[in-house]
Amino acid sequence: MNPGNPSTLVPPVWVIGAGSIGCYVGGLLAAAAQGGKVAVGVPAVMLIGRPRVLQAVGERGMALTAVDAAPQQVPSGALRLVAEPPACDGPAPLVLLAVKSGATADAAGQLARVLPAGSLVLSLQNGVRNAEVAQAAAPALRVLPAMVGFNVAELEPGHWHRGTQGALAVQDDARLAPWLPWFAAAGLPLERHADLRAVQWGKLLLNLNNPVNALSGLPLRAELMQRGYRRAFAALIDEALAALQAAGIAPARVTPLPPERLPTVLRLPDWLFRIVAARMLRIDAKARSSMADDVAAGRRTEVDALSGEVVRLAQAHGLSAPLNALMVELLDGSWPTPPPRLTAAELWARLRSD
Repeated sequence: MNPGNPSTLVPPVWVIGAGSIGCYVGGLLAAAAQGGKVAVGVPAVMLIGRPRVLQAVGERGMALTAVDAAPQQVPSGALRLVAEPPACDGPAPLVLLAVKSGATADAAGQLARVLPAGSLVLSLQNGVRNAEVAQAAAPALRVLPAMVGFNVAELEPGHWHRGTQGALAVQDDARLAPWLPWFAAAGLPLERHADLRAVQWGKLLLNLNNPVNALSGLPLRAELMQRGYRRAFAALIDEALAALQAAGIAPARVTPLPPERLPTVLRLPDWLFRIVAARMLRIDAKARSSMADDVAAGRRTEVDALSGEVVRLAQAHGLSAPLNALMVELLDGSWPTPPPRLTAAELWARLRSD
């Protein structure tokens, strides 16, 4: 492509809800554009987010690090920073929807007011229903579900770190074609699927560790190295697998282990787990769940989009999921500072007594 010919430029990317995932993905796309790896307009990426995040990026730029990649620095001038979606005055962007689940409908409504009909929106959100919620709130737009297979933590203002490996999976749509080379050049190739539901449920099974991690107060790897926390995680997965079987949904395999084997492996003694789950434990010591970040910041969590979905699926098919319901009860609210912590023994006792 010729950067000097506007007709060949790839339309921009907007990131609405620029938190850890949104800033990391948007930052890598901006770095690829700045490095001349793809012909895009300037600025190529717009971040729409909280004043705290935008102020840090405006003052420092973005530092992007990863467990298995060289660090990158993105100057603030390579990005457009706004608090709300502006009127679209050029080619329709590709929008990455990265707000928390509770803000999905509101964010989609904001987009519907400024974007032309048919604009593409990728839901880079946890859970399985956010794309449906966004589509209902913005019926003129085209909302596609996506799945983020890696963990990102904000280590300090302006610095985002990917602590695990993983891919971006999306529901396929021919209209994504202009942006595919850009994502690939940024090191974020899009894995396209005709139907993403099985992949979303496969990821949700793993995300059932998020409430466990948030209650532990530990980094992900340190938490997973304690059998008591893993037993709690396994019990939550057991309930989800029973509900999925009743619903006739086969979750996709998104880890080296098939979903049905995860609970057994998680319950192994620590010494054996270290051996059998060596690939699962390739987690940077800095990695933590986004739910843990929410609890630490006193924000409402997304537990209803994870454990709450298990509870609803179970109830819809004549089952119950009391342990996942307990996670919703414990974490569906705002938090004091500092937040309470549960040891592995305390958490396991709560689950067994429920």
